[in-house]
Amino acid sequence: MKTIKFMVVAALAIFLSANIFAQTPDHSKMASTKTETIKVSGNCDMCKSRIEKAAKIDGVSKAEWSDKTKVLTLVYDSSKVKSDDVQKKIAAVGHDTEKFKAESNVYDKLPGCCKYRK
Repeated sequence: MKTIKFMVVAALAIFLSANIFAQTPDHSKMASTKTETIKVSGNCDMCKSRIEKAAKIDGVSKAEWSDKTKVLTLVYDSSKVKSDDVQKKIAAVGHDTEKFKAESNVYDKLPGCCKYRK
């Protein structure tokens, strides 16, 4: 009788441990999501729209800019896109970032309310 109980407990333990390992995710295949905050120059809601639109490139799941703090919160898949790529796109539409400055000819075309340089 003790042998049967031992075999049942052993079989149950093997069955449960196999299920536990089967549900362990393979982290090597998971996307590497990164959240970053980036200082971006701008002033108004038009700036907000332009900055967020420029930041939404492939691999970016969230781009939210605050006109009060002048900070862009960016959530992206670092295996698909780099922060510098996003910042270059933002600078290309006329807004300076921490690493990249907008070209003067692009900045000059911004509406008056969007001009932040003195």
